[in-house]
Amino acid sequence: MLTAPSGTKNRELRATDRIEVVRTAVSDARGRGLRIGCVPTMGALHAGHLSLITAAREETDFVVVTIFVNPTQFGPNEDFRQYPRTLNEDIEACRQAGVDLVFHPETGTIYGQDDRTFVEVAGLSDILEGEFRPGHFRGVATVVTKLLNITSPDCAYFGAKDYQQQLLIRRMCRELHLPVEVCTKPTVREPDGLALSSRNRYLSDSERQVALLISQSLQLAKQLVSDGEHDIDSISNKMLHHLTSSPSVSVDYATIRNAETLEELSSACHSMVGLIAARVGKTRLIDNMLIDLPEPR
Repeated sequence: MLTAPSGTKNRELRATDRIEVVRTAVSDARGRGLRIGCVPTMGALHAGHLSLITAAREETDFVVVTIFVNPTQFGPNEDFRQYPRTLNEDIEACRQAGVDLVFHPETGTIYGQDDRTFVEVAGLSDILEGEFRPGHFRGVATVVTKLLNITSPDCAYFGAKDYQQQLLIRRMCRELHLPVEVCTKPTVREPDGLALSSRNRYLSDSERQVALLISQSLQLAKQLVSDGEHDIDSISNKMLHHLTSSPSVSVDYATIRNAETLEELSSACHSMVGLIAARVGKTRLIDNMLIDLPEPR
């Protein structure tokens, strides 16, 4: 059960599936001089989501959480129908966390049957996750644009675990001149290093232990750079070797890229990110870790 952060005051939470209710509530809050924070989610809330809500609570005055399992970002063989849906529990967690408004629309509210308008971010949409999940980022960019248009926040909060996603959303908002600050907050991990994810609940006990290879491989890459290794191909191969030490892991990618552009690297630079996507059994997980060159002594 998620618990509220210490010091959170009990606020009256409003939950709605209607766009006009959201717009009226946000307009009223803005009319009272309040800054609006929005936390877009697909529900199945965990402590990682709660950390975003806590940040929004601390940095803005009126917090909106959206809960919408977006069909357009799932491929035909992905887990849209099986994706966990825990709306009642999610609303209660939002209540405890001091959220002011939960928007949980039906699919037909967000997408009309004859919709022909989509948002795409060329380049960033086509690599890494975009290569292995064609159309995924068009779905992400489109739904985030719709949700930001509905909630009109000053700040929108995203987790660093979806590293490529937050880069793409940041670029999209900048290039479309959307008046929203994109706030990325650190990945929340279990004590043993496993990044929190709504999909972790798919893992068996034994698979969860195997999943630790993902964060361990990222830590390995960071340590190798810290120890003076600068050959990116060599580091990536060592990450891959560690990941595949279990036969139940299949890897889509294990790579180190430029942290600002996700461009491929041949040698280490000052701002890098390690990125992994792998299946543990049937469950696909992603994780990443920022890697910086050590300062010269």
